[in-house]
Amino acid sequence: MGASTGIVASGHAETSAAGRVILEQGGNAFDAALGALCAATVCEPLLTSLAGGGFLLARPAGGEPEVFDFFVQTPSRKLPAEALDFHPILADFGTTTQEFHVGLGSSAVPGIAAGLVEVHAALGSMPLTEIVAPAVRLARDGVRMTRYQAHISEILLSILSLSPGAMALVAGPEDRERPARAGELVRHPELADTLEALAREGRDWFYQGAPARRLLADCEERGGQLQHCDLADYRVIRRRPVHAVGLGGEFWFNAPPSPGGSLLAFALALLEPVTLAPGDAGGARHCLAVAGAMEAANRLRARSESGEMGEWLAVELASEERLAEWRALAMPEQVFRRGTTHLSVVDGQGNLASLTTSNGEGCGYVIPGTGVMMNNMLGEEDLNPRGFHRWQPGHRLASMMCPTLARLPDGSEVALGTGGSNRIRSAVLQVLLNLCAFGLAPRDAVAASRMHLEGERLSFEAGVDAAAVAALHERWPDAEAWPEPSLFFGGVHLAGRSADGQFLGAGDPRRGGEVALAGAVRPAAGGENQGV
Repeated sequence: MGASTGIVASGHAETSAAGRVILEQGGNAFDAALGALCAATVCEPLLTSLAGGGFLLARPAGGEPEVFDFFVQTPSRKLPAEALDFHPILADFGTTTQEFHVGLGSSAVPGIAAGLVEVHAALGSMPLTEIVAPAVRLARDGVRMTRYQAHISEILLSILSLSPGAMALVAGPEDRERPARAGELVRHPELADTLEALAREGRDWFYQGAPARRLLADCEERGGQLQHCDLADYRVIRRRPVHAVGLGGEFWFNAPPSPGGSLLAFALALLEPVTLAPGDAGGARHCLAVAGAMEAANRLRARSESGEMGEWLAVELASEERLAEWRALAMPEQVFRRGTTHLSVVDGQGNLASLTTSNGEGCGYVIPGTGVMMNNMLGEEDLNPRGFHRWQPGHRLASMMCPTLARLPDGSEVALGTGGSNRIRSAVLQVLLNLCAFGLAPRDAVAASRMHLEGERLSFEAGVDAAAVAALHERWPDAEAWPEPSLFFGGVHLAGRSADGQFLGAGDPRRGGEVALAGAVRPAAGGENQGV
């Protein structure tokens, strides 16, 4: 098998490098995405885990895009709240704090381990044992703590302090009771064994073998809700993505019941008549239009149940009259003149992979002997908008995660996505707008200042002009200006290929983004790969 060319963008240099190694060993984009995912569980252990959930939006060369949904599922039983290991913690983001709930009672049925095996069976070209090998080496040899990962460790210190197993995920060699400092080496020998066993034995080892037995025993004793049937019956679901056309481009988003893709398609439809030239970037018309589209999408989500989002939104998008009404509500008349971690891979054959995964913040419980922390998805307010403990048993949870594929006006094809909870669709929308309406190169499109509307609170990064700031404050008096780019606004990692075969990439500096090129690649116009 000869070496493949390609590009990988992710939230960590070693995650991207693992994907590059797979490509250089002859793997395709999907092999590389899975190898990078395994590396992310080592390098970014507080953002993703084999016991979390995620989505892959895959487009095989010459084929149709398809979503592999391996997000978490609610347990088949619901214990009384008073019987649960379920309690709040505060995560401190610096400018703001956010409350999460953790403990074994916050864990939903995990999906990433199953997704890894099923995606490999459907799209992989290399043995799974070879795909996990770069991550296994990283886990055994150790990974240097980056500044960004050290920052995440400080934000989530209240979770890490819940158990020695949790702290071990980020602890250095000298002091096992605190997170490693930037530059210190962190090793994960138990996770290395787990990855090897999963690749060798298959999904049943994880869902019915020794890890499952220990997890279920602890759930029974300590207030968790998972049972044997929850793990044994878990299935990956393959779905048709949401498809949208606008701004001179074509887009594919995550599928219902997760609402993020549908809401992104809706926001793009609202923005379609807005004439934005490159000179409008960061100006009042641009900012008011984007914030207005966000507000309309928030209202639409509030009016619909997540499970009904797809069908209900299709009716809204099919009616120009209904869209006109939404536009009138969303944006002032003068505007019109007409989250998690993510990785993206594109290879030289034209395969595209956009993969978003999350462990929530982790519940604080690590399955003994595995190096795998369980998710806390049942303790995520964003995933439980009707309130905690009101979920229906045995249902796939909806998520704002939205891996995205796009064909840009110039014919380039890109894979992109981000972590960031409710900020995911805001970040992806703005990067797509930067690429399509303003014609920005990937690096500039990703780095440009962002905004996010949560309820009535508008937050925006420095970089918008004075007139835009005044206009935003006039409509949202409590609008908050952030002094510098922040991980709060997501981390969009993009990989792509231009119409003439040049690779494009951008890693978001807000979340430690890094790009890796594989094989003998031609640089993009201007003598460099854009964003690399």
